[in-house]
Amino acid sequence: MPWDKARAESVLREIRETVPGPVQLMEVCGTHTMSIAKSGIKSMLPPEIRLLSGPGCPVCVTPPQVIDAVLDLSMEKDVLLTSYGDMLRVPGSRAGDSLLRRKALGAKVETIYSPVDAVEIALNHPEKQVVFLGVGFETTAPGTAAAVLTAKERGAKNFSLWSMLKCVEPALRTLIKTDGFAVDGFLCPGHVATVIGAEGFAFLPEEYGLPAVVAGFEAEDILLAVNRLVRQLAEKKPRLENAYPRAVTAAGNRLAQRMLETCFDKRFDLWRGLSGIEESGLSLKRELRDFDAERRFTVSYADTETETPCRCGDVITGRCAPEGCPLFGRRCTPEDPVGPCMVSSEGACAAAWKYKEI
Repeated sequence: MPWDKARAESVLREIRETVPGPVQLMEVCGTHTMSIAKSGIKSMLPPEIRLLSGPGCPVCVTPPQVIDAVLDLSMEKDVLLTSYGDMLRVPGSRAGDSLLRRKALGAKVETIYSPVDAVEIALNHPEKQVVFLGVGFETTAPGTAAAVLTAKERGAKNFSLWSMLKCVEPALRTLIKTDGFAVDGFLCPGHVATVIGAEGFAFLPEEYGLPAVVAGFEAEDILLAVNRLVRQLAEKKPRLENAYPRAVTAAGNRLAQRMLETCFDKRFDLWRGLSGIEESGLSLKRELRDFDAERRFTVSYADTETETPCRCGDVITGRCAPEGCPLFGRRCTPEDPVGPCMVSSEGACAAAWKYKEI
């Protein structure tokens, strides 16, 4: 959607005239976080409106004990790990330790752009155990499912998936029930909604009385979504609205949903900043468990996160802004990140640093 200055000014004027008082709105998508920072939306909005970043960055919500287990596996003989670029830079509980560092120490690690690329690597390197680190929400889960089915069809028995895939709804439910939670409305993630449908967020107004608007990713999309949230708050009539109809339908993508139903079961999973959440992760179904890396390599995790001054867990749950972390811009920078929020291209700290929201 091209930026229309006159239209944007009209929407901003309406927001200023409508906002009923101090409100806090949360976006639950890393792409929203980056778009908000890049376009300077926070500086445009009236001071009564505060935008918070939620658990919408897949790399950021992956807890350090999971990264530690990945790092341990990376040093196993004949194991080749594959994943998206951001995952290679995420540190575990030990400062400076990451897959990039392990690669420098001799680990076999490759960056890929599609899960199916990992299957091709497995077919071309039968002497290796090729593991795909599948990180993401419902948006990327169908593509990961396709890779597993491709591996089964083509007989890539040396391919396996380490599923770090997560579901948004259980995380939001847990967040809302957290002590001190103070969010007045949600900008719901357009990418996830293309798969699960706008109705996947109906529980927010129906069960919790919180306004919810599915938003696109251009600056004007986000301003329009904020305007709708502010109007709902002013009218005291919380509801679900789809402000991204060019990509999102009420019911979502049934083909993608069937892919998820075919390949995955929901399970208890660990989240940075939110601990463990029932039915919030996706694990391979029993008939596909020969491709389950956690099962193949008997993976185990530490019971709790290691204590650290990094406040990524607080940033992604709206408890503090990036600049509220004592490490931000000092010990933690994009060149030497301490936490995943500074690593990920969708991280709130990376966005704040890159676009100087300080």
